[in-house]
Amino acid sequence: MRKVTYSMNVSLDGYIVGPDGSFNWTAPNEEVFRFWIDEIRHIDVHLLGRRLYETMLYWETADQDPSLDDADREWTALWNPLPKVVFSRTLSAVQGHARLASGSLAEEIERLRAEPGEGDIAIGGATLAAEAAAAGLIDEYQAMVHPVLVGGGIPFFPQGERRVDLELVETRTFSSKFVYLHYRVAR
Repeated sequence: MRKVTYSMNVSLDGYIVGPDGSFNWTAPNEEVFRFWIDEIRHIDVHLLGRRLYETMLYWETADQDPSLDDADREWTALWNPLPKVVFSRTLSAVQGHARLASGSLAEEIERLRAEPGEGDIAIGGATLAAEAAAAGLIDEYQAMVHPVLVGGGIPFFPQGERRVDLELVETRTFSSKFVYLHYRVAR
């Protein structure tokens, strides 16, 4: 069965965006961006909340920019054809290889897990991930920890009273002082 992974950039104090809504501190260097390019190769479908979907819309037309470097072009070539499911109460249409979710998050994940495929089902966006975590639908957590304290904002981990035991799968320290943490939910 395909696993559901939640992976995002996160500040050392645990936020995906700062108190002002900014995430400019998440810009990866070349080494980290290469890592994310390699990671996306293992994904069959990406589930996104509205805010992350709108942020990632840039990549839908980025390949038309003649100043794009090779890494950005490679990311775009992988991201654009990737099927995406967007969960939104306000959007009436989406672009590219995206579709609006037709069922609940649990129903969509159940349907996607039943489909053939070997790649992961990725979840992006803290609000959507919090809903999936509360329902026990996340199999793995992957955090790219940035060496910055932002002091508040939207937390990476859902703020609930549910305990979740994790098993360490991998850690990786980058020369730029970023740290990748990969945990599997202990079942």
